Amino acid sequence: MDSARRNVFLLAACQALLLTNAVTLIAISSLAGYALTENKAFATLPATTYVLGGWLSTYPASLWMKRVGRRSGFLTGGAFGLVGSVLATLAMGVSSFTLLCFATFLLGTYNAFGQYYRFAAADAAPPDFKAKAISLVLAGGLVGGVVGPEVSKFTLDLASTRFLASYASLFGFCLLAMAIVSFIVVPPPKDEGAQQGARPLAEIVRQPVFIVAALCAGLGYGVMTLLMTATPLAMGFCGYPYAAAAGVIAAHVVAMFAPSFFTGSLITRFGALYVIIWGVAIELACVLLAISSQSVSNFWWALVLLGLGWNFTYVGGTALLTEAYRPAEKAKTQGANEIVIFGVQALASLSSGVLVNATGWTTLNYFAVPLLALAGGSALWLMYRRRAAAPA
Repeated sequence: MDSARRNVFLLAACQALLLTNAVTLIAISSLAGYALTENKAFATLPATTYVLGGWLSTYPASLWMKRVGRRSGFLTGGAFGLVGSVLATLAMGVSSFTLLCFATFLLGTYNAFGQYYRFAAADAAPPDFKAKAISLVLAGGLVGGVVGPEVSKFTLDLASTRFLASYASLFGFCLLAMAIVSFIVVPPPKDEGAQQGARPLAEIVRQPVFIVAALCAGLGYGVMTLLMTATPLAMGFCGYPYAAAAGVIAAHVVAMFAPSFFTGSLITRFGALYVIIWGVAIELACVLLAISSQSVSNFWWALVLLGLGWNFTYVGGTALLTEAYRPAEKAKTQGANEIVIFGVQALASLSSGVLVNATGWTTLNYFAVPLLALAGGSALWLMYRRRAAAPA
């Protein structure tokens, strides 16, 4: 258990640095894109290519880590982060929208590798500590929620070219994460290499537990991305200063990760499906609040609820996913799950800029309702299915 807790601490620190990068990108990329592109409908494209980079890299990242181990895999991801941050800084210097999109694509690849921090914690944890290990690693993102917006505000105009210093700061955070990763030791499970009994991926993904886990985590994440990515633009359209938008994003990210200190305990006590359903209900409450007013306080509270709901759906979905695979099936199952999540994120991020420009903030929120209904309905369906099978 001591080794498992040490890994959780180190992985949580890496998660904090990963999220510092991610939150800084979220806070500035849509605005940087808006400044560089002539077609303002594509202002969120740098944020979208960030998600797209994660989507296309997540399955290869899982297979690569299966081959070289978690630590070497995370260092590989860090290398992508270093190159991406350098190119993003250069893109702002030469005012190249295309180069900025390519740079955020590489930073998305770094993020794809980082998404396995939570799985690495579960790998080395005993069964009764897995849910808490996942939750505590994600809690490291709380630091990113505080530091990221402050970094973006401090570095916004630090260089003569706006946003240039913000992207340059990402290099340092990525380098520090790589230094911490070098101390992580995650031994492979004893039967990791034993392929006997490993099922084909097609059979694994047809399981109801996999479908619901991936669907709920993906849709919960997708709704969060849809609304969060559009928030800086929507607040700008309302005439609010950047500092107000950065404060809203900071509160949102804190709400995303602060519950992780107790989400694992809730899952242990009530089960992953109950926690997922609570998360869907909270995200629906966010939508209702968001459409009621466009004051700064409403943006703030709506994004706080959005973060809390995301935490419950994402952590709950991750915990539920661990029921879907055997040790020898881990890499391909986790990779398939991340493809679903990043794919939904990419669509949500690209749609976000188009919809908020074309229809406005209020209408954008209405698009989230059927997605949340599908996620909640699938969780209720699996819960009913399990209850019906229990007497047998």
